[in-house]
Amino acid sequence: MNSTAGSHSSGSPLDSIRVVLSHTSHPGNIGAAARAMKTMGLSRLLLVNPKCFPDPQAVARAADADDILSRAQVCSDLDEALAGTIHVYALSARHRNLGPPSMPAREAATDILARAGEGEVALLFGNETAGLSNAEVQRCQRTVFIPANPEYSSLNLASAVQLVCYELRLAAFDGRPPVVTRAVPFASPPAPHQDVERFYQHLERVMVSSGFLDPQRPRRLLPKLRRLFGRSELEGDEVNILRGLLDAVERKFSRQGEANEPLENSGPK
Repeated sequence: MNSTAGSHSSGSPLDSIRVVLSHTSHPGNIGAAARAMKTMGLSRLLLVNPKCFPDPQAVARAADADDILSRAQVCSDLDEALAGTIHVYALSARHRNLGPPSMPAREAATDILARAGEGEVALLFGNETAGLSNAEVQRCQRTVFIPANPEYSSLNLASAVQLVCYELRLAAFDGRPPVVTRAVPFASPPAPHQDVERFYQHLERVMVSSGFLDPQRPRRLLPKLRRLFGRSELEGDEVNILRGLLDAVERKFSRQGEANEPLENSGPK
């Protein structure tokens, strides 16, 4: 699971961002962090002296992000994890008098991506219990905080990773990341003009035959219906459904008319 930190070839700014977890105590948090990273398009995980890794709990919590774990680099110290970076961001809920300037995660995301376009950047997360030490923070150029509830700002390590990676993804795609879905598209192509006009003719015919529309006194009914359906920008499937409904109404009228016709006298003459 070890590789050289500076050997990664960058394709996009997100590819140049390392997530560095320092002295992680629970392997499940490593797996959950890997899962959080993969959902947001980050793939570079470095671990500084983790207590337990590799570990089955990490794999279990990673779900289908075990590829992130398999490529994770385990480092003996922080300097090894940060080697080759041009900028390091410390993730910390604590505001320190001695340390780099702090900025909220959303604002920081734009700055991080700009730096990542120039070279390797690291996001440094501390231990679950104590967070980052002052010595670790002082190795960074900025401190990033998540603007949580000031009365209870404690976040699970993987949750913090997820939130920061989410902000990075939004910033990378200018607030509109691509949506990929395997669902069958619900919409159908727009209905051609001629099909829509046939629908209006069909609708008018049924309204007249049902008695709903008096052709001698049409008033503004048809223009209003045209405006109604025009606003909906009818799709091809929708026109077919509406015409199928009108066909069913016409068949109903036809059967009722046949039932009401008087029977011819078939008796002997």
